[in-house]
Amino acid sequence: MISYEPLYETLKSKNISTYKLINQYGISRSLLDRLKHNKPISTVTLNDLCNILGCRVEDILLFTPDE
Repeated sequence: MISYEPLYETLKSKNISTYKLINQYGISRSLLDRLKHNKPISTVTLNDLCNILGCRVEDILLFTPDE
C-alpha cells in the first residue's frame, strides 16, 4: 500500500499549506483529495510535487507491502 502521509510532514517542515499549493502552485483540490485518501497519482504529478517542494519521492510517499 502507498501512503502519502509523509507529504503532510514535508509540507509542515517547509511551511507550505495546502492553500498555498492550490493558489500559488496550481495544484487542484481534486489532487489533494486523492492524496488525502491514498488514491493513485501519476508519476508526472509526483515529479511536480518533488519539484515544488524541493524534496525526494520518499518525502512524499511511503510504501508498505500488502500482507
